[in-house]
Amino acid sequence: MIESQVIAAINSPEKLDEVLSSNCNVAFLMVGDILTVGDNVKRLQKHNIKVFVHLDFVDGIANDRSGIRFLAEKIRPEGIITTKNHLIKYAKKEGLITIQRLFFIDKSAIKKGIQMLKAAQPDAVEILPGVIPRVITELAEVTPLPIIVGGLIENEQEIAQALEAGALAASCGSPRLWNTDM
Repeated sequence: MIESQVIAAINSPEKLDEVLSSNCNVAFLMVGDILTVGDNVKRLQKHNIKVFVHLDFVDGIANDRSGIRFLAEKIRPEGIITTKNHLIKYAKKEGLITIQRLFFIDKSAIKKGIQMLKAAQPDAVEILPGVIPRVITELAEVTPLPIIVGGLIENEQEIAQALEAGALAASCGSPRLWNTDM
C-alpha cells in the first residue's frame, strides 16, 4: 500500500495542491469539515493517493458510530486516524483501515499507549513526536503493528533515523519533504 515512506500530512487547504505534485501516495487529511472532506478525498484519490481522514481535525463529523458510518459510506476514504479507541473499533466494523495516533510524552504515556493498542487493535499506529528513535525501537519490540511516526520531523536525516529504528513511514507536514526518496 505504501510506495513512498513519506506520508503527506495535509494540515492546511493550500497543501492539497502541493501533495498532488509530490511523490506521496498516502495522505493524512487533517483539514476541512463535513462540507469539504468529500471533495478533498475524491480529489486526492483521483490522483491515486490513498487518503486517511484524521477525525480529530475534520469538523462536523460526529465522534460516534453514525459519524463513522457516514464517513465509510458517503466519503469513502481508505481509512481513519484518531486518538480515540472507540472510533477505531467502529471504523474497523465499517471496513476502514485504522491508524491510532499516540502521543509519547513520557514513560507512563508509552505504557498507557501500548495498553490502548491492545484494546483497540488498530491496523497501524502513529506515534508523536516522530524524532525519538529509541522509543520507536521499543514499541516495535512489543507490537507487530506497522509504526508511522509524525510530528517535529524537520529533515531527511530524521526520517531515515525513524525508518532505521523500525518505523514503516513518516508523516510530514512540510511539502519540501514529500518528495524525499527513502
